[in-house]
Amino acid sequence: MLIKKASDIRSSEITPQSVYLRRREFIQASAAALIAGGLGCSLADDVAAQGGGLAKLPNVKKSPLSTTETPSLYEYVTSYNNFYEFETGAGDGPKRNSKNFKARPWKIAIEGAVAKPGSYDIDEFIKPYTLEERIYRMRCVEAWSFVIPWVGIPIADVIKRVEPTSKAKFVEFITLVDAGRFPMQRTDALDWPYIEGLRLDEAMHPLALLAVGLYGEVLPAQNGAPIRLVVPWKYGFKGAKSLAKIRFVESQPINTWQRMARNEYGFYANVNPMVDHPRWSQARERRLPSFVANHKTEMFNGYADQVQGLYAGMDLRKNF
Repeated sequence: MLIKKASDIRSSEITPQSVYLRRREFIQASAAALIAGGLGCSLADDVAAQGGGLAKLPNVKKSPLSTTETPSLYEYVTSYNNFYEFETGAGDGPKRNSKNFKARPWKIAIEGAVAKPGSYDIDEFIKPYTLEERIYRMRCVEAWSFVIPWVGIPIADVIKRVEPTSKAKFVEFITLVDAGRFPMQRTDALDWPYIEGLRLDEAMHPLALLAVGLYGEVLPAQNGAPIRLVVPWKYGFKGAKSLAKIRFVESQPINTWQRMARNEYGFYANVNPMVDHPRWSQARERRLPSFVANHKTEMFNGYADQVQGLYAGMDLRKNF
């Protein structure tokens, strides 16, 4: 998901839509424009100033992998979500429907072709790792975008610790099934649980992250608490939320959207503006809160220099 640099910002992109923005949000959006134009506080101060009053994460290390772009406002990042366990449509439904969600107790299992499988309490799972704050551009397949300061664990650190065997070629990410916590799991909206996958080398890439927070705080429920996948060069549906299992497997997993709509969603989900979704173009995008798709989509969401080597020789129109 993207936001413009100072030299690119037009007033039309920060002017609120009356049907969408409340007065307080308008004031926040105006402040963000001042920051982006160099008239406000620094980027670090801007991130630190935002938040929703949730628990702060201690000892977070700033990452050099962050973009220098201005983060989106907390209000939008936590109020415009796509999380089928709470609501089938993108918007504020997941926030409204997750108010009673409890992220503790929580177990996460490491399974499959690894030397060190196990089941861990989420806090015990996180404890051995250094948390990093990474400000990433994030792009949804529906053509909306953000810049989000995630806090998380490099997936490569987890992989090294659990020691995959020679049979491990892919990593499968599986969300929790618990209809008591996720009301939409009482329906057949999806074939539960939600499943995603990466090749092992994709999961080992330095940009791939297991996020446990944003804006220096623990993850809100609507953003995937307590732990979720973040892969910034891929479309947002790749970011499986509320993970319960990480499984190392020999064969390519069939992810949820491949099962639900194989003609629309591929395994790789790399941002490729040259491949249209069957029902809309991917060539341009809108940065929320804008309602206008006024930014040209970048290959690999602007991370081509870092990740294109993973796909050398592949047909990126076919392997979308």
